[in-house]
Amino acid sequence: MQKRLTVNRGFQQYWRYCQKAMPSLLLLLSIALAGPASALGRKAATPVAQLQQAGEYPITLADKRKYLLYVPSSVELGKPAPLLLFFHGGGGNMQQAADTYGWRETADRFGFVVVFPNGYSRLPRGNLATWNAGNCCGDARDKQVDDIGFVKALLADVKQRLVINPQQIFASGMSNGGMLSHRLACEMADTFAGIAAVAGTDNTKQCRPSRAIPILHIHALDDTHVLYQGGAGEDAFRDESKVTEFTSVAETIKRWRERNQLQSVDAQIQQLPGATIETYQNANTRLRLITTESGGHSWPGSEPVRGKQPSKAIDANTQIWQFFLGQN
Repeated sequence: MQKRLTVNRGFQQYWRYCQKAMPSLLLLLSIALAGPASALGRKAATPVAQLQQAGEYPITLADKRKYLLYVPSSVELGKPAPLLLFFHGGGGNMQQAADTYGWRETADRFGFVVVFPNGYSRLPRGNLATWNAGNCCGDARDKQVDDIGFVKALLADVKQRLVINPQQIFASGMSNGGMLSHRLACEMADTFAGIAAVAGTDNTKQCRPSRAIPILHIHALDDTHVLYQGGAGEDAFRDESKVTEFTSVAETIKRWRERNQLQSVDAQIQQLPGATIETYQNANTRLRLITTESGGHSWPGSEPVRGKQPSKAIDANTQIWQFFLGQN
């Protein structure tokens, strides 16, 4: 009994001491946090995967979606850099996009970061991937894949790794990837400073952009996949159920003239050997259509793909990047 009383009395004395000392302890803690705590806060906010050098990095997000990040040596790490998201065509993948369309070289030349996202694929390596652009295409559309959510998560991840200029985030894509670019302009106009689509028209189900947004569309008259006059060509897909009756180029431009309030603006026409450039512009934004006479369903200025020769009337990469920067 005596031992128990001694223990209780000792605990009571210790508890009274803690009560008296608590304000002082809290004060010391607040003083300590006022200095090193800012360092503590910085440490907590410092991205654990922040990049320290230029290069190419395959990234897998928490939901297993993937993208390829290319940082050229012409980008100064630690300073805000422009960012381009390039979306491959239906049936492609991120590596194929990086190897095919020349964006690494363009990023080297102009000094911007380029990301090659991978579309939805049931295959472990991400091949034969598609994008949910609204009415097209493939499994991504049929399974209602949340590609808008994927793009948002991807951007958040990139911003943890690099300092990105929020005023210079752009999107471009080929075919089904171009269609997704149109959808991004519709649903993420506050994020993107402009989009450029090649051989992929606006096939969104609905579109209410929050602001006027610069749009560049490039299309060949003899495209046999996404027909210039509308509809799916004979080369679009072996399984017709995986595509749609594509919107025509004329209807795509008409929609964007309305959305960007350019209905009353006449086109400025520039003729090039093998191509025509139409530009609609007001004080708020620009809309441009580049029509090539030949090239089919391909990327103008690139190397031949499966024996088909792309149009050489323009270099799509240069046209796109200069359009984004307002230089042409």
